[in-house]
This record gives sequence, structure tokens and C-alpha cells, in this order.
Amino acid sequence: MNDQLASRPADVVISKVPEVTLGFWIIKVAATTLGETGGDTLSMTLGLGYLTSTLIFATALVVLASCQIAAKSFHPFLYWATIIASTTAGTTLADFADRSLGIGYLGGSLLLLACVLASLAIWYRTEGTVSVNTVNTPRVEAFYWLTITFSQTLGTALGDWVADAGLGYRGGALLVLVAIAYYRTRISHVVLFWTAFILTRPLGATVGDFFDKPIAEGGLNVSRPLASAIIAVFILACILLIPQRAGSHPGRVQTPPREGR
Repeated sequence: MNDQLASRPADVVISKVPEVTLGFWIIKVAATTLGETGGDTLSMTLGLGYLTSTLIFATALVVLASCQIAAKSFHPFLYWATIIASTTAGTTLADFADRSLGIGYLGGSLLLLACVLASLAIWYRTEGTVSVNTVNTPRVEAFYWLTITFSQTLGTALGDWVADAGLGYRGGALLVLVAIAYYRTRISHVVLFWTAFILTRPLGATVGDFFDKPIAEGGLNVSRPLASAIIAVFILACILLIPQRAGSHPGRVQTPPREGR
């Protein structure tokens, strides 16, 4: 780690979130799938209901996000545990809004989209950017995790809407278009990142449904608790095997001089 930091230019500030690479998106999709199966395990399989499950996952999210913000540097396991907590909380919160409150998929999606846009607008007005590569101070991290949670919840509502429309995996094709736009167009990478972040959630929900659907309906007929365990092991393996390093961005503050040894 010291060699990695020493090799960076003096005007580069280290972020507390991972560098956005293909490995990042692989783990992100797996985390959203775990959010679907894990959230449904508590709310439906164990019968705790959407509200109680949301309170449980939201408490875990607050604790983990607080630890993430208090940390002095990037910690892969802490970061991804917080992401998983946000996506499980997003699953049960979206289900509560869509089904228990009775506002429906469209109403829930529009409400959550407004929350995402409001969070990004306030973040941008305060910091002048919403790039994830600038997440290196407690205030920016607070904006980041608030936006992440709204995005995960919006993604769940959109996923339910897409599934209800019978589109299934076709929604995941949008991610391919976003990836092409990232590399082939001049559209803002920040806009494309947040778009992809939201769209991975419906894809993860579809994969989660694939695990527990009956074989006759094209699924694997795996119970939600077992599917959650399988996905959790996969995520753990990915974190261990895929290189994890903090993102970086050009800093606007001078890096303090290194002390002599």
C-alpha cells in the first residue's frame, strides 16, 4: 500500500471508495443480487414483513456507513458490507413503498427518482461535483451514501416495474448501451456512472429471481437463504481475488510533506 501511495503524483488525493473497474461492476451486480435474496429472506421467507425488515437493514446500514465515514482509508470489506446493507435496505424499503403503502411501481419509482435527483443536486451545489472519485471527506461521504441508498431503492422499484412488464433480462441490455456510451461517446462519465449504478439493481433483482424460481419456470429452485449464502461466498471470493484499490482524483489541496525516516 505504501508503494502504491508513493507512486501517485503529489497532487492526487486518495478516495475512500474503490476504483471503478470491471471488477467493481461484477461485485456490484452480485451485491444487488444478494440484496434481493437477502431482503426477501427476512421480509417474505421469515415473515418479518417489509417495515420490520427495513428497520433491521437500515440500522445495519447506519452503523456500517458510520464506520465507513470514520475510517481513515479505503477498506474493501467494510465498503462492500456497506453496499450490501444499502441494497438490502433498498429492497425492503422499495417493497414497502410499492406494496404496503399502495403507491405502486410507477409511483414508487417516480418518488425515488426525485429523491436521487435531489440528493445529487444538493451534493453538486455543495461540492461542485458528484464524481465518486472525490469521496474522501466525511461530508462528501455522507452525500455519497445517501445517494447510494436512494439509488439502490430506486433500482429495486424499477426492477419490480420491469419484471411486472415482463421484460426480464432485457432491462440488463441497457447496461450494455451505457457501457458503449462510456467508451464511445463524450457523455459525462459521472452521469453514466450513476445511470449504470441504478440499472445494475434491476439486473441483480432478475438474477435473484432466477435463483428461487421453480425449474419449470426457468429458474434454479434454490431457496432464498441458500441463494443468499451462495452469493455471499461469491462476493467474498471476488473481494479476495479481484484487486481492490482506492480511486483517486486530482486534489485541490497540497499533500503534506512526508516525514523523514
